[in-house]
Amino acid sequence: MPRTSQEWIRLYSESHQHAVNKFCHTVGIPLIVVSIPLFLLLIFKPAVWPLPVFLFVLGWIFQFTGHWFEGKAPEFFRDWRFLFVGVRWWMAKVRGRV
Repeated sequence: MPRTSQEWIRLYSESHQHAVNKFCHTVGIPLIVVSIPLFLLLIFKPAVWPLPVFLFVLGWIFQFTGHWFEGKAPEFFRDWRFLFVGVRWWMAKVRGRV
C-alpha cells in the first residue's frame, strides 16, 4: 500500500528529532531548493555559477551536520524518495504542522 504524504512526513520527522538537526534542515533544505532553479540561470548568465554551487553545497553541509548531531544517517540512504520528503517536511514545519 502506498504511503500518504502525511506518513512520509511522519517517518521523516521520526529520524529528525535532535534540535540541531531540525535547525540544520530548516536552513539547509531551502538553500538546496533555491539553488536548483539558479542552476538553470547558468544557461543565460554563466558567470553566476558560484552562487548556486555555494548555496547547494552549503545546504548539504547543513544537512549532514544535522545528521551528525542526530547520530543517524540520512533517510535517503535507505530510500531515495526521502530526498523529496524533506521539502514537504520543511513546508509542513513552516506551516506549524510538524
